[in-house]
Amino acid sequence: MSIKTKQDGNAAVVVLASSFFVFRERKNNMKTIEELLQEATQKIQDVKDSSSLNDLRVLYLGKKGPVQELMKGMKDLSKEEKPIFGQKVNQLKQDLSKMIEEKKELASNEIYVSALNNDNIDGLKQLLASVVKKQAEKTIIGDLIDSGDVIVLVIPIDQSAPKGRLILPQQLVLRDILDHHAIGMTCQVEELDATLKKVTPKLVITDSQAFNKVSQIVDKSIHLTSFSILMARLKGSLSTVLEGANQLDYLQDGDCILISEGCTHHRQCGDIGTDKLPKWILNYTKKNITFEFTSGQGFKEDLSKYSVVIHCGACMLNEKEVQSRVKECKKQHVPFTNYGIAIAKINGILDRSVEVF
Repeated sequence: MSIKTKQDGNAAVVVLASSFFVFRERKNNMKTIEELLQEATQKIQDVKDSSSLNDLRVLYLGKKGPVQELMKGMKDLSKEEKPIFGQKVNQLKQDLSKMIEEKKELASNEIYVSALNNDNIDGLKQLLASVVKKQAEKTIIGDLIDSGDVIVLVIPIDQSAPKGRLILPQQLVLRDILDHHAIGMTCQVEELDATLKKVTPKLVITDSQAFNKVSQIVDKSIHLTSFSILMARLKGSLSTVLEGANQLDYLQDGDCILISEGCTHHRQCGDIGTDKLPKWILNYTKKNITFEFTSGQGFKEDLSKYSVVIHCGACMLNEKEVQSRVKECKKQHVPFTNYGIAIAKINGILDRSVEVF
């Protein structure tokens, strides 16, 4: 048995001619790889900024790093050892690269701030501004339409309509149509038939309370939905409200429904939430059902008495608040739906009202 050594810095690379020593040397190399992975993992987890993360990448994966040194040391291994050891080193390199990239992605949304030392205050402001900008890029119908498409909006002007202005969902849709260079046309229910004789729109969007009449006028070859349904989609709750609407088929005598609105507008005769919707539900279910109402920030904490919660389109609530209410309903096992979906369900056009999505 012969043993040769070659001095390399502070370490001696051992070239072995015995199967026993070859086995021992391979085990030692593998242990070094494991120790290196453990050390690097901890440092990557502890890193606090992108610059330091890049320094770690160079330290471990650079030309003079330990991973490269391991690769260079393969020339002193036997033919049997090289593929095994090489596979281990390559796996180490892949693991480190993956951890660094994942940390890099997280670090792009992280910043370390000290109010005491006035560190990174401006950076925090910039990061918050970038997050807000990303949220603002969500579109209510922009992904459903193309440039030049004709979109007809049916907007009833009745006693409950605010004087001199459109409500927020209608404004959002119109602006989105303009932003995407489509053509928006507006009319009331009474003018819808005449409008459709002049143009063939890609999509008709109606106020939910007019669903029954509008669905009879609009040909089934034309997509139809409502402002309230679009708002549910915008706020990220469409799948939940679709599922919740099914509860209307299982209501029983004595059940109580919570109808909740996000704003505190002055209610008039014929209000959709407190007048029309309860009447439609009673007519649909033929059951002796009671109703309770909330508005603004006064959402109920204890929902256990309710068989279903029916919410407005939530145009005055941000997505986080809507999701908070949805989460609370799920937590208490209470179905959650909204005006548009419930009204579409009542009128037997639920599938049609969401087929555009």
